[in-house]
Amino acid sequence: MAAPLLIKARSTLGTWRPPDARRGRGVTANPTTRFDRFHAASFDDGWGGLDEEPAALRTEVFKDASRTVIARNTSPDIPFDRSINPYRGCEHGCVYCFARPSHAYLGLSPGLDFESRIFAKPDAAARLREELAKPGYRVAPIAMGTNTDPYQPLEKRLHIMRDILEVLAETGHPMSIVTKSHLITRDVDILSDMARRNLVRVFLSVTTLDLKLSRAMEPRAATPAKRLEAIETLAAAGIPVGVMFAPVIPALNDHEMENVLRAATAAGATSAGYILVRLPLEVRELFTDWLREHYPDRAEHVLSRLRAMRGGQENDSRFGRRMRGQGVDADLLSLRFHQAVKRLGLNKSNLPLDCSRFIPPRAPSPQLSLF
Repeated sequence: MAAPLLIKARSTLGTWRPPDARRGRGVTANPTTRFDRFHAASFDDGWGGLDEEPAALRTEVFKDASRTVIARNTSPDIPFDRSINPYRGCEHGCVYCFARPSHAYLGLSPGLDFESRIFAKPDAAARLREELAKPGYRVAPIAMGTNTDPYQPLEKRLHIMRDILEVLAETGHPMSIVTKSHLITRDVDILSDMARRNLVRVFLSVTTLDLKLSRAMEPRAATPAKRLEAIETLAAAGIPVGVMFAPVIPALNDHEMENVLRAATAAGATSAGYILVRLPLEVRELFTDWLREHYPDRAEHVLSRLRAMRGGQENDSRFGRRMRGQGVDADLLSLRFHQAVKRLGLNKSNLPLDCSRFIPPRAPSPQLSLF
């Protein structure tokens, strides 16, 4: 995939911002990246430079000029080999987001830059049409929302995800979606049509039912109540919908697993999954700083519990263990999940999405059609 076009993407690397200046944001700072030769930090040099209140952090949007939109992977522990991400960076600001380190490849911070310097792909639908029209293309479900949320706040006015859906619906291409946003209900008309053809599965990520925790941990994502409402709306429209209790954070939200699954089932979810929190690269420090600011009474306990599930480390990137962890606590979490799923009657249908309906779009041509 071609490198995105950076258009004056300013960064305040290394800058810590006081709570008032980052209200509605997830992390506490904008640390330098692993690629930077020099590291910066804010400090008072005696001239009163830090006495001035910084302006509130605003979201800036830049054009991503990638020439292709379908990303491929060969990871053995995820059930898809291709995905589309309409946006790089995510305004939801989830402090635990494992995609944050990807902003370092753009020369930006995985911290506040990730949630305030967003790269959008306005030509995504056109690029997708071109890729699907290639003679060698072989159909398989495309996953959406695997890196950043395709229904983050910007989508309300940019409509990139809806344009992509229209291409997939037109060509009969199967897909899956994971989102935290109630905005997905905007596209019920397209999704319900695709559902009738067994072309779509949707998962709502419900991390907690605690509004206070949700606001601190996922400041610009939909409230837990709105996510459950989205499940209800999708299910009523005949769209197969499930719930992802993800990420599970020990000593913070793990006790809510059964309640979240129960509430989602009552709203109409028929399937469920979970993922243990992942803290790769810069995310570990960002998450730790957030814990110590918002939950100082239990920060060390959370990290200790997590290390117990990660072989003594705070992160384990090995395939097969990165999603679930290991050890007694991880086994207990898995047991609780499977018992709740069985009790609630979830995950009974394993019907694969239909790949036989795909009809490649006609490739653009200067030759006029005869019909």
